[in-house]
Amino acid sequence: MAALAWLLIPFVAAVGAAVWSVWASRKPSGFGDADGVAGYEAFRAAMERPHGRGTEQDGRGGPAVSRTAPDGRAPAAD
Repeated sequence: MAALAWLLIPFVAAVGAAVWSVWASRKPSGFGDADGVAGYEAFRAAMERPHGRGTEQDGRGGPAVSRTAPDGRAPAAD
């Protein structure tokens, strides 16, 4: 029985190596570098825009009012 256990260890290692080699040699996904860079540039441009309270207008000449409760939930319908 002990000899079987010693043979099981290399067998499991060989199966693990085979699974890893198949995974490592897989075809790259369709998400290329150009798409990733474009997404990052859009994110960076959005983060560089000013985001301050009272910078937007509500259409009546006053600052925009946040419709979100302090705990992050939307308020009940009026």
